[in-house]
Amino acid sequence: MDSVHIVQGTAVPLDRSDVDTDQIIPSDWLKRVERTGFDKGLFAEWRDAPDFVLNDERFAGATILVAGPNFGTGSSREHAVWAIQQYGFAAVVSSRFGPIFWNNATKNGLVPAEIDAAAAETLLAAVNNDATLELTIDVERATLEAPAIGLEAEFPLSDDIKHRLLNGLDDIALTLKRTDDIDSFESQRPHYMPSTA
Repeated sequence: MDSVHIVQGTAVPLDRSDVDTDQIIPSDWLKRVERTGFDKGLFAEWRDAPDFVLNDERFAGATILVAGPNFGTGSSREHAVWAIQQYGFAAVVSSRFGPIFWNNATKNGLVPAEIDAAAAETLLAAVNNDATLELTIDVERATLEAPAIGLEAEFPLSDDIKHRLLNGLDDIALTLKRTDDIDSFESQRPHYMPSTA
């Protein structure tokens, strides 16, 4: 995965609460064997409506999704994160995330900025009113700023998650950093035990 330090740009306001992973990427899309092309399935059941926010040209090219509370609930599917990223979003802002979605996001390089409810409501309204509003999400500082409206908010990110995002480390990359330890352990195992060799 790519490292993420700063996410800067405009946003799309998804003014809906309790958006679950099946709404993010409907289950028919889970039959794909490739890990690409999920952007076409993002919010697929809603995109048929001409007035759905992703169909609004004012928000074209946005890199941040600002959602209502309780985003990403429901079943675990990395496809939801892949769809959001492949559509062009590098971060999602909400006042609350489903814990499995939040975990999948951080393991795939999508920044989940969970800000307090009042700041999230203010931001959602501001983005809805001004499609050109610039946001900056700083992973190292774990802050979100919208200078034009005087908004600055912090969001929780552990040192471990920051390290992952800042260095572009998914689970496989973290494991590969321990290759010497794994080789050393394997070399001391009795020959009749299972081996990775």
